[in-house]
Amino acid sequence: MTFDRFNRKEHWENIYKTKQSKDVSWYQQSPETSLDFFSQFKIPKTAKIIDIGGGDSVLVDSLINLGYQDITVLDISENAIEKAKQRLGTKATQIKWIIEDVTKFKPTEKYDFWHDRAAFHFLTDEKEIEQYLKTAYEFINPGGILVIGAFSEQGPQKCSGIEIKQYSQRSMTEKLNPFFEKIKCITIDHKTPFDTIQNFVFCSFKKWNKPAIKTA
Repeated sequence: MTFDRFNRKEHWENIYKTKQSKDVSWYQQSPETSLDFFSQFKIPKTAKIIDIGGGDSVLVDSLINLGYQDITVLDISENAIEKAKQRLGTKATQIKWIIEDVTKFKPTEKYDFWHDRAAFHFLTDEKEIEQYLKTAYEFINPGGILVIGAFSEQGPQKCSGIEIKQYSQRSMTEKLNPFFEKIKCITIDHKTPFDTIQNFVFCSFKKWNKPAIKTA
C-alpha cells in the first residue's frame, strides 16, 4: 500500500469507530514505561506536556491523577479523542485536545515534554519523518525532553493492517541525531490484550542548541 493511496485519517477513524479500547493491540491498562520517564526526568507538575497520537490512551488519566496541570493530547482520530473525553468525564475539560495529523501539526505553543508512544513508527515517508522532527525541534522548549516509543527490529512489521517503520536503538538515534541528542534507550516487551508480545524501543532525547538541518 503506497502512501499517496492511503487515507490515514479515514483508516484511524474507522479503527476507533469499530473497535473498543481493549480490542486494539496497543492498549495498556497502565502506561508504566511512559510514566517512568516522567519520574526519571523529574518533570514538574506545571510543565507543558504533549502526547502525540495519545487518542484513547490512558496516559492522560495517569497524568491528571498525578497532578499535571498543562496537558495536550493530539490524535488524527476524532473518534479516539471522543472516547477519551467520555472516559474522563468532567476531567476532560482539563485537557487541550487537538485533532490533527502530526505531520501537518502547527503548534501554537512550546512544550517541555513531548511524548510519542506508537505514533512515530507509522510514518514511513522520509519527508514526513523529517517534518515531524523539525516541528518537534522547533516547538520543544530549551531543556525540554522528547520521548519516542516505536516498534523495534524484533517487533511487528505491520500494525492495524498497515506497514510501520521498525527502529533499533542505533537507527532511532541516527534518525533523530540532526535535531536531538540521545539521553537513553531501552527495549520493552508489550503484552497485547491478545496475549502476544510486541517489542518496543523507547528513546529519550534533548534537543541540540543548533540543529544540523534547518527547521525553517
